[in-house]
Amino acid sequence: MSDKKYDALMVVSFGGPEGPDDVMPFLENVLRGKNVPRERMLEVSEHYNHFDGISPINGQNRELIAALKKELADHGIDLPIYWGNRNWHPMLPDALRQMQEDGIKSALGFFTSIYSCYSGCRQYRENIADAQAAIGEGAPEVHKLRMPFNHPLYIEASADRVQTAFDEVQSDRQSATRFVFTAHSIPMSMAEGSKYATQLNEACRLIMEKIGDYPWELVYQSRSGPPLQPWLEPDVCDYIGELKQKSDVKDIVMMPVGFVSDHMEVLFDLDTEARELCDELGINLQRAKSVGVHPKFISMIRELILERTSGTEKRAIGNMPANWDVCPHDCCTYDPPKRPTRPAKTE
Repeated sequence: MSDKKYDALMVVSFGGPEGPDDVMPFLENVLRGKNVPRERMLEVSEHYNHFDGISPINGQNRELIAALKKELADHGIDLPIYWGNRNWHPMLPDALRQMQEDGIKSALGFFTSIYSCYSGCRQYRENIADAQAAIGEGAPEVHKLRMPFNHPLYIEASADRVQTAFDEVQSDRQSATRFVFTAHSIPMSMAEGSKYATQLNEACRLIMEKIGDYPWELVYQSRSGPPLQPWLEPDVCDYIGELKQKSDVKDIVMMPVGFVSDHMEVLFDLDTEARELCDELGINLQRAKSVGVHPKFISMIRELILERTSGTEKRAIGNMPANWDVCPHDCCTYDPPKRPTRPAKTE
């Protein structure tokens, strides 16, 4: 097919370090201007050191782009794919400059964060606008694809990941299995300005409709704010501990539903900390993979593209409509608390 409106696809993501020397500069990019104690930054840097300073997110995005290129080629969709990150190379301004040099005028943007909130949507749009302003006249336009939290192919891909993990539970214990979904915690003030928690709960409900009538819970992980600032709860490890106290749970199937790939926060917060806690408590933890490059997830992205290039049906299931293409002016607003000013040191 020949696309007359859009001449590229841009994958927009978070970025991550690819070696020990990248870790602190990367974290400084992530936390610049945020009310996060330096002690927390040093603590997070140790997470990366457990993995030789390498985050898997960039490698996983390369896999995603390779799968997307094949998917588009197999269906006759001629859109080159570019990739830009918020916090580490390839950075968004560099990606947009390359697009400009290649003659790209207008691109669709796929964000690897697929639930609505400031940090997962509006901030990326601000990052793109800042990069366009830095380039100046002739900077390519980027029109984001909609948030697909209730797209049937996303739900099917997620349910398949959960079912695969569930199948590893001993058959005579499956009826008592607890299902736990995790997502990145965000400040309550950010959550109140978005549909983040509502969309997450709806996605979990739709996934569990395909698995069966089992108890499940949405919990949160990876909070980074100061202790007095309220964030979405419960924390995943707190929840596991309380669950063990209330019931003699033997098996947990856990899925990082809020993430599209198994990057550092999944590897450390779930595969390290949560798993260690489960081992201490005698709980068998089966961790479902994120959707990653599941074929149905890749096909979903193709469908999102065709919605914009060919006007195909916007598919959505459940109790919420398909999300909008163009965000309203007041969508996902957030006024983060400012870091307190410290008096200058004097000799």
